[in-house]
Amino acid sequence: MKPLQGKVALVAGATRGAGRGIAIELGAAGATVYVTGRTTRTKISEYNRPETIEETAELVTNAGGRGIAVQVDHLDPAQVQALIARIEHEQGRLDILVNDVWGGEYLTQWNVPVWEHSLERGFRMLRLAIDTHIITSHFALPLLIRSERGLVVEMTDGTAEYNDKTYRLSLFYDLAKTSVLRMAKSLAHELSPYPCTAVALTPGWMRSEIMLDHFGVKEENWRDAMVKEPHFVISESPRYVGRAVAALACDPEVARWNGHSVSSGHLAQEYGFYDLDGSQPDSWRYIVEVQEAGKPANATGYR
Repeated sequence: MKPLQGKVALVAGATRGAGRGIAIELGAAGATVYVTGRTTRTKISEYNRPETIEETAELVTNAGGRGIAVQVDHLDPAQVQALIARIEHEQGRLDILVNDVWGGEYLTQWNVPVWEHSLERGFRMLRLAIDTHIITSHFALPLLIRSERGLVVEMTDGTAEYNDKTYRLSLFYDLAKTSVLRMAKSLAHELSPYPCTAVALTPGWMRSEIMLDHFGVKEENWRDAMVKEPHFVISESPRYVGRAVAALACDPEVARWNGHSVSSGHLAQEYGFYDLDGSQPDSWRYIVEVQEAGKPANATGYR
């Protein structure tokens, strides 16, 4: 079964992390997936990371879809406009837009007040986290609203409920992630005359390539990181949030989520999918009820 056969997706910011996991799972469901980012096999971005968009596209194809890598800087309107024109020319449609551009891992200064935080790094983060999403939606949505059931997924960190109550350790980071939540709500309103749905989605504690490197582990032995951080027991692979996006894209009643903020763990329970290890981590409930409550690390009942 390839429920997304014939569907066309754009995962903006698919070089690594959640974007790569989402692209792979959309491919596994049969979609044609355009994967964008700045790092290719011949040119790297400011991240100076080894992952490339070509690798992501190959993983999409190997999963059963069709991966198409396009180098795009989503802060450049002309590049985004050219990307959408190419998708329209080659496919004639766009069914799924995932705004996953981020780029702020190395810019945030945690627990540093705004008067001490670098303005250059803070504003760069906001541009990468917010402007990129707006620019991409500006050019992509006229094509997407022609779809019979278009879906926009705004990727962020934290649910609306959690972020409303919690300071995210940096004014700039807090603003970046809460702005994307609000963006999904605004898009839901603006798309209401069309058969389209906009959703804000967050993974839990995700084992991105950068996170694994931080703990000095690989996906195969990620549990070794629990020696340094026991609460890493609740972590999830990037494919888990990918399966959340695929589930939304396959749902004929996806409009029930329009304007909502959801998490990978929440959607796993709603749609019945699992992470690669067969578990269903519910990270945000765990963070509140166990980690922030000062209890010992124990994922029993949370995955």
